Amino acid sequence: MTVRMKVNFKGTEVTLQGHHVEVGESAPDFNVVDKNLQTVKASSFQGKRIYVSVPSVDTSVCDMEIRRFNEEATKYKDAKVYVISMDLPFAQQRWCGTSGVANVEVLSDYKYRNFGQNFGTYIEELGLLTRAIFVVDANDEVIYVEYCEEVGNEPNYEAALAVL
Repeated sequence: MTVRMKVNFKGTEVTLQGHHVEVGESAPDFNVVDKNLQTVKASSFQGKRIYVSVPSVDTSVCDMEIRRFNEEATKYKDAKVYVISMDLPFAQQRWCGTSGVANVEVLSDYKYRNFGQNFGTYIEELGLLTRAIFVVDANDEVIYVEYCEEVGNEPNYEAALAVL
């Protein structure tokens, strides 16, 4: 359902635009850009997957979160982790290279901005994505959703991973 959800960014209330995704619905489709500036369509993704929405790979909490999912991804051979931010692909690729992150796929919503709209993670006031987790099963059904109430807080990793 489309609602104007509110979360906090450094204690200040901000507005999330777009479709508020709920457990049980079909995962919305979207287009993002990979490190080679190629368009990637979510409809091409197969199997179980986790969409990790983050404000920027260049922040400390996002760094910790992506590293954690990168580590966890090795334990779940039948699931793929996609990290999505508004960062330019150049910055994402640089960050992954210097951080040694290779088990998750980092994608950018900078060009189409429809991941943020279709999953309700676009922060109206900042032009960034909020911190959120979506787990999708092999049938494209959303089986877990977490929109972090405070953008600067880490998500509940255990809850998201438990549904896999």
